[in-house]
Amino acid sequence: MVDKPVGWSSMDVVRRVRCAAGGVKTGHAGTLDPLATGVVVCCLGQATKCVERLMGLTKVYEAEVDLSAFTTTDDLEGEREQVTPGGGEQASPPAQSDVASALERFVGLIQQKPPVFSAVHVNGRRAYKLARKGETVETRPRTVRIDSIEMLAFNWPIVSLRIVCGRGTYIRSIARDLGVQLNTGGHVAALRRTAVGPYTLDQAVNEHRLREPIGQEDLLETPVE
Repeated sequence: MVDKPVGWSSMDVVRRVRCAAGGVKTGHAGTLDPLATGVVVCCLGQATKCVERLMGLTKVYEAEVDLSAFTTTDDLEGEREQVTPGGGEQASPPAQSDVASALERFVGLIQQKPPVFSAVHVNGRRAYKLARKGETVETRPRTVRIDSIEMLAFNWPIVSLRIVCGRGTYIRSIARDLGVQLNTGGHVAALRRTAVGPYTLDQAVNEHRLREPIGQEDLLETPVE
């Protein structure tokens, strides 16, 4: 299990783990965007058979959402579209109670549209590949499970959240849709995955540890089905 740094893709993690483990077959149990940090569960050898099951585990995220703008990617990487809260020249930012009320609408089984810049398939092709070519992309809503959203802090325009959710949930979509609900902007300014099921940050190794060989004694036991 690796605490992924900013800038690495999940496959970057896999390549480094595989190299540190002497070329053993390696897979990961859930993608993190390059701008996100935190837990990436890696499976080695026979444990790669567990990847699909592990992907279904509950995830925990801590996110900072910037309500001052939308972006083309729903995170810091995209082009900003600055907005005026409330849509008028004299409008003021939403109160903390307004944000809390809006967040309640995202808890439970909800319909969520994946970001345009995402790995979902549109007409048999990855959405982000189409978007990067300038093509119009329309992703389809799908059902996701959000167990809880806790507001950790609110200091306009940043709201800090702790989100517990199921497989396939896009935190970027929550940020975007929260902005729509509040008549503000909304994109992820920072994102950290703190847990995947029972696997937490305090068990994870950092990027520096991957410069050394990984031995059997370094691995957590994962039952193979």
